[in-house]
Amino acid sequence: MKPSQLERTAAEVVARTQRALPAEIREVAKRVAVHFEGAPAKDVLDEGFEPDLLGLFTGSSLGCEDQGQGAAPPQIHLYMANLWDFAEEDIGVFRDEVRLTYLHELGHFLGWDEDQVAARGLD
Repeated sequence: MKPSQLERTAAEVVARTQRALPAEIREVAKRVAVHFEGAPAKDVLDEGFEPDLLGLFTGSSLGCEDQGQGAAPPQIHLYMANLWDFAEEDIGVFRDEVRLTYLHELGHFLGWDEDQVAARGLD
């Protein structure tokens, strides 16, 4: 599948997932930009993340926003090529994994650590 098709499909999945969130979470979820990228950038890998990373939350978690100048806004990065590879090029599995990865990273925005994310079935 072409990268543009993967991105379009992932964007549809994220939009549908957001619409299904409880109203109070849906509102805060809108404050997090979602980026659809091919693969993690060199600077992400240089931080020690694995090349097969599916998604990443960057910026400040909800309630911990740094108001200082130059602070990065909260963002979710979804890595299309890695998600497609993980799904073994199965579009249904790809959609499911985009949804799960988005929710996992949104959990980090909400301030949940890895254990709390896992406890909610988002790992």
